[in-house]
Amino acid sequence: MKYPYDVNKTILWLGQMADLIFVFFDPIGQALCKRTLNIVEELNDKYVDKMRFYLSKADEAGHEADRQKVMMQIVQELCKRPGLNRCGFDMPAIYIPDASKQAVRCINQIEEVCKEIEKTINQTVQNALNSLERDCEQLSNEVLLRISQDNQARSENLSTGGRGVCLGLFGLALPSLLLLNLALRSAPQEMLHAYLGPNTADFLFLFTLPLQVVSGLLPDPFRLGVVVALFAVSIFILLVAKWQSRLKPILTRQQKRTLLDAQSYLTSFVKPKKQRLYEEYLRQSVADYDL
Repeated sequence: MKYPYDVNKTILWLGQMADLIFVFFDPIGQALCKRTLNIVEELNDKYVDKMRFYLSKADEAGHEADRQKVMMQIVQELCKRPGLNRCGFDMPAIYIPDASKQAVRCINQIEEVCKEIEKTINQTVQNALNSLERDCEQLSNEVLLRISQDNQARSENLSTGGRGVCLGLFGLALPSLLLLNLALRSAPQEMLHAYLGPNTADFLFLFTLPLQVVSGLLPDPFRLGVVVALFAVSIFILLVAKWQSRLKPILTRQQKRTLLDAQSYLTSFVKPKKQRLYEEYLRQSVADYDL
């Protein structure tokens, strides 16, 4: 029979997802066919801890001697495979009791199968609940870390932005003073008084007087060089200010609110829910008199 998918890959995928892998050998069927043994061997190579082997329909295998013979034959065939050859090969015999059939003298170990399943389920539930608590703690800590990093980035951006603004203003101040001094000394005084007013013009003259005094002390051949050097220094300071003004990425208000809502959900709903589930699990697992 052909399927629209790879049967062996599907069985291997199911084996990866399952907590237990039960292999039932039918004493009256073709349980030892090559195709079956190949997939069983591959499953055993990858998930040996999950593998459980059982002789099913043990009540139909005849008398006890016949059952032992069938079981030995199955074990021998399995041990011929390198991946299945191991010591202490355990294969309990199980069957579904039928009141309409004649009673057979065969120990039915199906109860052990049920206990194995129940034990695995309990362990899986407990592991899932413990994993849920760890995941909640990890997510909550991650949210706190992201918010702490965002607050630190905002503080560093504020400090960096302040340094950048100060350097930028200082870099603009030098050429601005030079241009202002040049404009004041070049324009007629009457025009300055007309446009700026006497008080403002006199204040600007007084403000730029130290720069004019320093400029007057310099020899004429050096004045142009000093001005060019000051402009170069100003450009360098502006470049440093731009480099200092690089800001770290921060969270938006919506992103920060989403993180806080997620943390609140974990704290107020998921953790209490986990506790209730764990208590319910204990009530189902422990008898009333033990409680």
